[in-house]
Amino acid sequence: QVQLVESGGGLVQAGGSLRLSCAASRSRFSINALGWYRQAPGKQRELVATITSGRSTNYADSVKGRFTISRDSAENTVYLQMNSLKPEDTAVYYCHAETITPLGTRYDYWGQGTQVTVSS
Repeated sequence: QVQLVESGGGLVQAGGSLRLSCAASRSRFSINALGWYRQAPGKQRELVATITSGRSTNYADSVKGRFTISRDSAENTVYLQMNSLKPEDTAVYYCHAETITPLGTRYDYWGQGTQVTVSS
């Protein structure tokens, strides 16, 4: 079982910046990937960015060039630096972790979510 604790959300004006953090508890199995997803009112949850244990990253097209995901493996923490924020970035942001067992079974874990609101 992995617990994820997010912080860093809030209210910011368009063009501003925020940094989200997510600390993962110790895991019995290797944490393969960490990432951020978001869900706006009335919309489905969507991928924002992910980073693997090998530091490979993946971004949604809508955030490329504005958001940067990073990972501190020593502390099992993932960060999302969000710059040039737009009102359409407003959503609840969820931290995600994927663990993998030695036999290859994968498990998904989610944080409680943190609200990001960008005013125009």
